[in-house]
Amino acid sequence: MSAIRRRIPVGISSCLLGEQVRFDGGHQYDRYINTRLADFLEFRPYCPEVAIGLGVPRAPIRLVRTADGLRVRGVTEPELDVTDPLTSYGRAVAGELTDVCGYIFKARSPSCGMERVKTFHNNGLPGRSDGVGAYAQAIMLAHPDLPVEEEDRLNDPGLRDNFIERVFTYFRWRQLRVRGITPARLIDFHGRQKLSVMAHNQAAYRRLGQLAAMAGRKGFATLCRHYETELMQSMQRQSTRKSHANVLQYLQGYISKQLTARDRTELTALIEDYRLGLVPLVAPLTLLRHHFLHHPNDWALSQTYLEPYPRELMRSP
Repeated sequence: MSAIRRRIPVGISSCLLGEQVRFDGGHQYDRYINTRLADFLEFRPYCPEVAIGLGVPRAPIRLVRTADGLRVRGVTEPELDVTDPLTSYGRAVAGELTDVCGYIFKARSPSCGMERVKTFHNNGLPGRSDGVGAYAQAIMLAHPDLPVEEEDRLNDPGLRDNFIERVFTYFRWRQLRVRGITPARLIDFHGRQKLSVMAHNQAAYRRLGQLAAMAGRKGFATLCRHYETELMQSMQRQSTRKSHANVLQYLQGYISKQLTARDRTELTALIEDYRLGLVPLVAPLTLLRHHFLHHPNDWALSQTYLEPYPRELMRSP
């Protein structure tokens, strides 16, 4: 991870950076995004409402259930329907996102919300909170493998870690694509990523292994597309303490004979403390890295699992 020097490009809703583009002329500045993630991510801000000409300030909009499906309409001006302009702009932006490795959307927004957006009936009565913002939906449909998240969900430690890990995984995959994917490079990439995938999804771990094993056969370009989709879908599944503990114990097996009885006992106890929720994941990972540096194992040290993203981001906000 120390080899990554430049910030990783990520799309984001402009209001989260403090830009005064909300319907009321305000913003939704997010401290964690701007003070912690900004050290490692290069934000590409977009505000679809401003882009389609709604202006600031503007009349509020919301998701309305109609016979034609969900539409984005004005709250005080129900005749205003901006569904198509928001969707078209989303598709246009999607065409520009050729190098971004993630996107952070504004939660609960009728344009940018990626899930759980409140909907309304034609008569104005509230409906279910199961809508998706028109702009966000266009982005996600065009880039189904792109890591996406909402700013309020980043307050959840598990969801936050999962998103950051997916962004850095996608960045490494993008780097491989820029270099040019060959069968040998795909196999090497998979070898380094194996334990990270194992911590998320055992079944996907096996499927990705099968794809990597077929790397030298015909149809390599199609295989790589399948590999990318399988990889990013597998990483969407949130790891559990149990699955992490299994991987930590698996890694411990590579170094157990080199450790003193006292060191083995300490490491075993720390992994168990993590499994029980008494310490964060960074604790056993740090101790494992320490032991592998003193007792090198090339395969273990090549695993992205030992440092999936910069250590500074492993601290609590």
